[in-house]
Amino acid sequence: MQHAIDIKTKSATRRIAFIQAGWHKEIVDQCRIGFVAEMATRGYSEDVIDFFEVAGAFEIPLHAKLLAKSGRYAAVVGTGLVVDGGVYRHEFVSQAVISGLMQVQLETEVPVISAVLTPHHFHSHDEHQGFFYDHFLVKGKEAAHACADTIKRLQQIDGMTQDRIAA
Repeated sequence: MQHAIDIKTKSATRRIAFIQAGWHKEIVDQCRIGFVAEMATRGYSEDVIDFFEVAGAFEIPLHAKLLAKSGRYAAVVGTGLVVDGGVYRHEFVSQAVISGLMQVQLETEVPVISAVLTPHHFHSHDEHQGFFYDHFLVKGKEAAHACADTIKRLQQIDGMTQDRIAA
């Protein structure tokens, strides 16, 4: 089994952090399930993935930053479902979350993969629940693809940089 590789030191000690919002847990759990299954097909065992649950999507960026800064993770993945709950406009929350996640990866140079979704119209009836239940499984697989691919490409960049230094 392949393990998450430390991009800077090439050691197999770095892991993948997976942060999941607790709101709409039964739906968001599907992202985790899809992610783990797809990472396994890419040679990453579940034992190299650390799972963290936070209250809601708004809490994901801070956790992502602290985990990225720890030096333990080759990548951080965040997932959540931001819906219009009437008190806060979901557009503001989702913008803050996505901007926060981008800021984390730019500041820490640790890739942050987002599977935080903000449906335009979400209703708690069976049709929407079922659609997003299935859709989060797909988003988990897509997040795994992005995670594994980004780690690989950053390793290639690091290799080119090391070759240039050695030359």
